[in-house]
Amino acid sequence: MLTAICLGTNNLKQAGDFYQAVLATINMLRAHEDEREIGFACADKPPSFWVLKPYDGQPATFGNGTQAIFKAASKNQVLAFNQTAINLGGKDEGEPGPRDYQQGYYGAYCRDLDGNKLHVFCIEDN
Repeated sequence: MLTAICLGTNNLKQAGDFYQAVLATINMLRAHEDEREIGFACADKPPSFWVLKPYDGQPATFGNGTQAIFKAASKNQVLAFNQTAINLGGKDEGEPGPRDYQQGYYGAYCRDLDGNKLHVFCIEDN
């Protein structure tokens, strides 16, 4: 069972501020913070998304084909997540719109400040 995902960063404060704004659009809040990591959670849940300085002391890097995927409650949340990320310096990797993954799938792709790929989606009722 998957319980959480961690993404590396080379600037914890900047990444924390970025994710605090972006994840607020889908009702996730900063739930833990120390000198190495910041955890974000949905209300009354343990943190399930972490941004951290790599424990081996080496620079954080992103993986080709790797992405963190977030489920939004609505198309408006998908739009807000994506636009907030881009407004804060993230890069567009696929503008919001329908995808052919399944009926009603609406998603967007972007990259965070360290180049990690993020995907946000919702399933629209037809």
